[in-house]
Amino acid sequence: MTATVQPALDGSVPEPAKTRARQQAEDYETWLEIVWPVFIAAAATGRTFTCYEVADEHRLPDPPSPQAHWGRLMVLLRDEGYVRTAGWACSDRPTTHHSGVRTWKGTAAARRAAA
Repeated sequence: MTATVQPALDGSVPEPAKTRARQQAEDYETWLEIVWPVFIAAAATGRTFTCYEVADEHRLPDPPSPQAHWGRLMVLLRDEGYVRTAGWACSDRPTTHHSGVRTWKGTAAARRAAA
């Protein structure tokens, strides 16, 4: 079965959407070394964010166990004092169907660490 593409009003045909295949890290420690500084920098901005927003924006690799390790990362950042909970939002992750996710906000410690 072949999907048809509706041409635009000007007659041009849009290019097919490119899928953003995410890489997956082989081990937890290597993955943590890659994503940790990115999340510290995101926290240092002072904006409220979700874990997926940062990972998607920076095209970060998935951890060996995505169902467990993304949440564990945020708990480690919170325990180290770099982020605090800010509330809830609907997830932008395509596979979650807009389910609720925690939002995070950086702390002064994150701003100092990023400086």
